Amino acid sequence: MEDSIEVILQDPGWFLPHYRDNSLLATLGGAALTASYGLWTMFVLPGFRKVPMRLKVPYLPSSAKQTANVMKLLEGRRGRLADLGSGDGRLVFAACSAGFQCTGFEINSILLAYSRRKAKWKGIPPTQVNFVSKDFWTSDVSKYRNVTVFLAPGVMEELGEKLIRELPRESQVIACRFSFLTWPSASTEGSGLDQVWAYDIDSIRRLAPVMSKPSTLPAKLHF
Repeated sequence: MEDSIEVILQDPGWFLPHYRDNSLLATLGGAALTASYGLWTMFVLPGFRKVPMRLKVPYLPSSAKQTANVMKLLEGRRGRLADLGSGDGRLVFAACSAGFQCTGFEINSILLAYSRRKAKWKGIPPTQVNFVSKDFWTSDVSKYRNVTVFLAPGVMEELGEKLIRELPRESQVIACRFSFLTWPSASTEGSGLDQVWAYDIDSIRRLAPVMSKPSTLPAKLHF
């Protein structure tokens, strides 16, 4: 729906090609567009009031290829998995099928209800898949050995600091589309919009003092 709205906004003539002079149809078309945008906003933004402005990230679903790439990086691993911002639950369900005990953190009430209903429809017990209405920024994630994230570039640094503080040493973090820029990845899969990266939290934690160490280069001279 978002793509359709962008097309309409860029070229109103696409939406009303034959009625440019008909004010009534133009008004109705504008009302329909506003209603569509309103519905899209309701779907994407619920729960945002619970999160500070700098940490707000809109819903963007993972592609099938991206999900498959994540599952490749999870091969050989077991235990609890947390998906931070689980959206419609597609990654959680994929990980559950591979034997993980999954928790999806999601504050969007519409997406949360959809995920829970889908889990119930699939007959998956809560001990295997649990979607929680919690803000992961204020939640303790120390019990998870696997963490997946598909967030915006602007929040990755702050998220990285949280994960370094809380995750156990054997944990692996998988980032989708947007990497942790200062973290060296252990492995990666895919390319372009479907690329994902895996990070060994113990290695990152040991490198953290080095990465945060001030530069020893001399300051630039000004004349």
